[in-house]
Order: sequence, then C-alpha cells, then structure tokens
Amino acid sequence: MNENNITPFYEKDHDELDSYLKTYQEKKRTDFPRAKEFFKRFKFGLQRHIVWEEEILFPVFEDKTGMRDVGPTAVMRQEHVLIKEALEKLHQKVRMGDPETDKEEAELLNVLGAHNEKEENILYPAIDEMATEEEKKEVFEKMKLVPEEKYMGCGCGH
Repeated sequence: MNENNITPFYEKDHDELDSYLKTYQEKKRTDFPRAKEFFKRFKFGLQRHIVWEEEILFPVFEDKTGMRDVGPTAVMRQEHVLIKEALEKLHQKVRMGDPETDKEEAELLNVLGAHNEKEENILYPAIDEMATEEEKKEVFEKMKLVPEEKYMGCGCGH
C-alpha cells in the first residue's frame, strides 16, 4: 500500500474522531470537565476533517470527473451542512455544561454514520484510483498547510 493513499488515512481520521466522541459519551456524567476536553478534540477534529475534504480532497475528484455541482461530492457537501448543524446543537449543550446530550449525539451520529460509510466505501477509493501519486502527495501537503483558524473556531464567543 502506498503511504499517500487517501482511504486509509481518512478512515483512520474517522476512527480517531469516533474515539473522541465515544470517550466524551463515557465520561460526560461522571467527569464532565474531562469529557468536555474530548468533545473539543472531536469538534475541532471534525471541523478540520470537513475543511480538508471540501477545500482539498473533493476538488481532486471534481477535477477528474467534471462533476462539481452533482454527484458524490455535492451530496457530501450537503451532508456536511447537516453534520455542522447537528454538531452545533451538541456543542451548545456541552458549552452550557449539560451532560444530557443523548438526543443531540444520536442526531449527529445518524447523519455521520451513513456519511462516513459512503466516503469510505465509494468516494475515497475512487479518489485513490483516479488520482496520480503526485496528486495524492499534493493533497497531504496541502492538508498540512491549512491554518488552524479555518477549523478551530467554535462560533460561540468563548
């Protein structure tokens, strides 16, 4: 396997984000301050992941296929809007110190689960197949250059 393959890298990032949310869920009723730290890792990591996809990864697919406003990346972008909305609902409760976030977590996971599955089984492998080694290397180089301000803001003024 090439070290520049998209699929394993992005799958690993999905798994890491899932582990942050799972730890938040496990700790939220027993150690909320600690749980909140894991939620922050999850939130900022998910926001970074979306920036990477929308600004760097999806354009590779779109350039190769000519599908910009239709097709898989258009669907993924629409789902990102839903993911961000659900994430913000969850964030508002965490920000208020309310550990009763089961409903908000379920809403987020409902969108996120199907979304990640489509990316991992369809989109990422397609990009790995279509992109040259140089293009994949460029994806990873560009990802390193994304400034934190693009994804670290929480939008809540604290």
